[in-house]
Amino acid sequence: MEYAIGVILGLAIAAAATVTGFARDRSFYPTVLIVIATYYVLFAVMGGSHETLIAELLVAVGFLFVAIVGYRTSLWVVALGLVAHGIFDYTHGSFIENAGVPGWWPGFCLAIDVTLGAWLIVVLVKRSNE
Repeated sequence: MEYAIGVILGLAIAAAATVTGFARDRSFYPTVLIVIATYYVLFAVMGGSHETLIAELLVAVGFLFVAIVGYRTSLWVVALGLVAHGIFDYTHGSFIENAGVPGWWPGFCLAIDVTLGAWLIVVLVKRSNE
């Protein structure tokens, strides 16, 4: 169920951003990538582990870096960063133990991240074909 909700919400966010014009601003998708990367930091705080917090902060900084580089160079970097974050979500529990992460979160976040990344890829392909 979390996968379906993630896809539906991802499509709704992308469509709403497109219709309202938010997505016309080059900073929209990089900002989305930064925000989604910080949720695991929040979960680490909720879980109460300082070691986990440090690990999650390091990962979040990595995605922050990807968002900044993508903003400054190419939104393709951001699209790939969104998809990469989805893959990170799916594998997160294998290498970072974070007691604050809800059980449904990895599947939900995988679905929404990949949906947003795929939407941005479609937008970028359409732009390059114009």
